[in-house]
Amino acid sequence: MKPQGPKVRLAMLASGSGTNVANFIEYFRLHEIIEVALVVSDNPDAMVLKRAAKTQIPHVVVRKEQWTDQELVLGLFHQAQIDFVVLAGYLFLIPEYLIQEFPGRIVNIHPALLPKFGGKGMYGMRVHEEVISQGEYQTGITIHYVNEHYDEGEIIFQAGFEIAPDDTPDTIATKVHQLEYKHYPRVVEELALKVIM
Repeated sequence: MKPQGPKVRLAMLASGSGTNVANFIEYFRLHEIIEVALVVSDNPDAMVLKRAAKTQIPHVVVRKEQWTDQELVLGLFHQAQIDFVVLAGYLFLIPEYLIQEFPGRIVNIHPALLPKFGGKGMYGMRVHEEVISQGEYQTGITIHYVNEHYDEGEIIFQAGFEIAPDDTPDTIATKVHQLEYKHYPRVVEELALKVIM
């Protein structure tokens, strides 16, 4: 399928190392219809910014307090001609004005099977430690739309695995990352293609 116009442009928001962002950049590097067009981080020292720079993708720091400046933030997204927003390890609540600007076009991934182990403060290793401490028999990933509450948007896709008796938070993290790398770009691809249909 050939695009009828410009590519669908993704903005990726991340606070940390950006391994999911790197995976997206590679997945869409030669894509005919979709491209990673902007990387946004709240952390000026985040590794994700170095990853973006290395691949010559525009990147910008928007500190937590700057998100209240609607004109500034929307200006950045409009200037980059963003069509779709992807959260990949972004730790702060998305402001309502951005949700209204991109209705049904902001998604997040959570490292557990929501609605379990979601909410404010539940991210990264904290989630995996809690999964172990609660004696869960399975865990996985949840891709969901973003709304004004942490991890409460409509679920789009889930994938999971059974927890082995010798699993630790670290081994669970590795298995979860593998699911993220396998499924997240593919699911976003399906959703983003609908933007131009």
